[in-house]
Amino acid sequence: MAELATLGRRVRHFRSRAGLTLDQLGHACDTAPSQLSLIENGKREPRLSLLESIAAAVGVSVADLLDPQAPTGRDAWEIELERAQDSPAYRELGLPRLRPSKTMPEETLRALVGLHRELDRRARQAVATPEQARRANTELRARMREMDNYLPDVELLAEEAVAAVGHSGGALTHRTVAEMAERVGLTIVHTDDLPHSARAVVDMEHGRIYIPPASIPGGHGLRSLALQAVAQAVLEHREPVDYADFLRQRLEASYYAAACLMPRPVAVAFLEEAKRARRIAIDDFRDAFGVTHEAAALRFTNLATAHLEMPLHYVRVAGDGTIQGAYENDGLPLPLDATGSTEGEVVCRFWSARRAFARTTRTTEHYQYTDTSAGTFFEATQTGIGAEEYSITVGVPYAESKWFRGRETPARERSTCPDVTCCRRPQDGLAERWHGKSWASPRVRPYLFAPLPHGTYPGVDDRELHEFLQAHAEEI
Repeated sequence: MAELATLGRRVRHFRSRAGLTLDQLGHACDTAPSQLSLIENGKREPRLSLLESIAAAVGVSVADLLDPQAPTGRDAWEIELERAQDSPAYRELGLPRLRPSKTMPEETLRALVGLHRELDRRARQAVATPEQARRANTELRARMREMDNYLPDVELLAEEAVAAVGHSGGALTHRTVAEMAERVGLTIVHTDDLPHSARAVVDMEHGRIYIPPASIPGGHGLRSLALQAVAQAVLEHREPVDYADFLRQRLEASYYAAACLMPRPVAVAFLEEAKRARRIAIDDFRDAFGVTHEAAALRFTNLATAHLEMPLHYVRVAGDGTIQGAYENDGLPLPLDATGSTEGEVVCRFWSARRAFARTTRTTEHYQYTDTSAGTFFEATQTGIGAEEYSITVGVPYAESKWFRGRETPARERSTCPDVTCCRRPQDGLAERWHGKSWASPRVRPYLFAPLPHGTYPGVDDRELHEFLQAHAEEI
């Protein structure tokens, strides 16, 4: 304890000032010198009666011994160094403890304490990372809203890439994706021993993209993973300088992959024809290019405003109602926290994103009109199950519903959120009826309590990654 360390230093200071040795003080207090040594080194807490004897022997009061201030400036530095070397951050380094000696220059002592303070600052910075990440994500979403979620430069690069391999439409094959990788000097390797925290690994030294083996026939998601790895080379990404840069690179890589899987010319032609026929449907768009429903929904957000002149929104919601990802440029009143972030917030139970979970048959999309404080929206929602249940929603203002299949749905809900009387506050009398007579244990996501790693690639275990690369490099 820091208090025992300070007490020990004060005992030693006043003993030395009184000109007493440990043996002499021990004789005066009827205590073994070894016990006094443990006290002076902060290893043992003395009884009050012993403190009174020590104080009398060295000519001070008990209050003088118990003063929380270190007796000298150097003592304060030494105590701080000892305390720092007891911290988890220092122990993780695997370095030996350094005991400050009387001959250690004070400049050296102060430098060591300064290094430990910086270690502690960086550790505290890591704890703050979740809030910083949320702010960075919020800023990125705002920038993408200003650009209608459309990146023309990335679109052009993707068009050139698919044209170079002769792809003109339909589903992009795994063989074609492999050829696109080869054109930038990379070979796709399927392996089942990826680090648990990595979706894919690019070995730039040996020109390999490691992705997991297909878990289902077709492995549609693997094409996107491989193309995202290709994107790092095509877009000339470097090590991210901060979390905002990491998020930007992640978005651009995902965008490039989607633009290759659903090239702009054929994708826009498909959507324009569907609009003319008044039968736009995300599941048709999905099937035309052999991608996941989520990939088709996100790609639709890239093209709808820029090429169909249609504002819209996209929301991915977990089974418990929390938002996992969202985009809007149509005024949908997304729930926001104090930082302006929407991820992790709970959507209204009357929105299509949550009403879809109540259906017993989920093979088709759930269509619904939702009246909100910002107007009425038409929404199409598809549910799915991955690591957990989720829903994918694409919606548009009421005036744009005429272009969509499912617009004839009679389903209609009214939401007044963020008014707490909408779906957050119990009906009249229920709160009073059960106050003090019930208790619920909330379901809490463990990751909410854990800071995001602050390494080069947030979320990836550096040790596992380097061990993986070393193991596979030795295969050559």
